[in-house]
Amino acid sequence: MLTYKTWNNPTYEFEIDTTYKGALNVLEWAYQHYQDDVVYACSFGIEGIVLIDLISKVKPNAKIVFLDTDVHFKETYETIARVKEKYPKLDITLGKPKLTLEEQREEYGDRLWESNPDLCCEIRKLTPLKETLTGAKAWISGLRHEQSETRKQVQFINRDEKFQSVKICPLIHWSWKDVWRYAHNQNLPYNPLHDQGYPSIGCFHCTAPAYDVNDLRSGRWKGKGKTECGLH
Repeated sequence: MLTYKTWNNPTYEFEIDTTYKGALNVLEWAYQHYQDDVVYACSFGIEGIVLIDLISKVKPNAKIVFLDTDVHFKETYETIARVKEKYPKLDITLGKPKLTLEEQREEYGDRLWESNPDLCCEIRKLTPLKETLTGAKAWISGLRHEQSETRKQVQFINRDEKFQSVKICPLIHWSWKDVWRYAHNQNLPYNPLHDQGYPSIGCFHCTAPAYDVNDLRSGRWKGKGKTECGLH
């Protein structure tokens, strides 16, 4: 067992159970400390499915939001439906952007995800998340160190200046094998695209099968010089 101090108050400590590399203990601490003022922003990729299962053990009626850009794969929506069926007590909602795809097309032109992917992410993901987190003291993310270079400095508890909140990352020390081992051991439902070469799944316009086995996010925004949507 290890002891980890939070970034904002050294008087708060929680013990780390090495069985889950701290994930369950961090979640227990988060819901005890923030109670109903914590939201899980879930992408419903495999890390998200694992986190949902862990969260259900700690907070069966937890708030979970999916940022529905209206351009996700049909397999993603089908996965959400199966998860809702498995965890009926969880408060799973879909956060929508203010602009419909038609309104976005009229204002910014057709296929904004190609002409200006950063703006598209801002409209369809970042702004909806900001609105979702209004009033929430903390939010949970499925980030892992192994996912990319930009995520290697992330800790369990992080000051999030972008959203003026606290970002909690229970799986930050988990490996890809840890995630899949847990999912299979618990017989969890997951997006079938993972079995078709998509380790990271976002909007269908901006997601392709990974082409670099050492970079699980290499299929995201291929050829755009972009690796993150901006949430992190």
